[in-house]
Amino acid sequence: MGLTRRLAHLATRAHARVFRWTGGRVLGRLGHLEQVLLTTTGRRSGELRTVPLAATLVGSSVVLVASDGGAPGHPAWYLNLTAQPEVVVQRGPSARPMLARVAVGPERDVLWAAVVKNNPGYARYQERTSREIPVVVCEPTTTQVSPAP
Repeated sequence: MGLTRRLAHLATRAHARVFRWTGGRVLGRLGHLEQVLLTTTGRRSGELRTVPLAATLVGSSVVLVASDGGAPGHPAWYLNLTAQPEVVVQRGPSARPMLARVAVGPERDVLWAAVVKNNPGYARYQERTSREIPVVVCEPTTTQVSPAP
């Protein structure tokens, strides 16, 4: 792992820890963008993996974008949830089990427009890569749970 990737990994872990310790009072928003913690199950390890992500709310769904900053490949969290779609999404102090799915066709087009309106940086990320950046819809499955460790 290169130095830049290692620093990004450490920053992500620190962000998640501060968010969790403060119930989202610190780092729960970056500018106008709401941040959530997404916990997936590692597709190879089976271990829980948590990553902070910018979210767009659409009704009771949390919409996430697997941009990885416009990198050529999908982020690990996206690969994990496509293998195991049961996830936990923490907004502020509340964590909920959710079922993740990838939006396709006209639904993806509508949601992509909503997330780009919320965060225009996604359009720039799409310009950097030849892959279509996935839009993920996380929908509630049951009641509230404790945040992942």
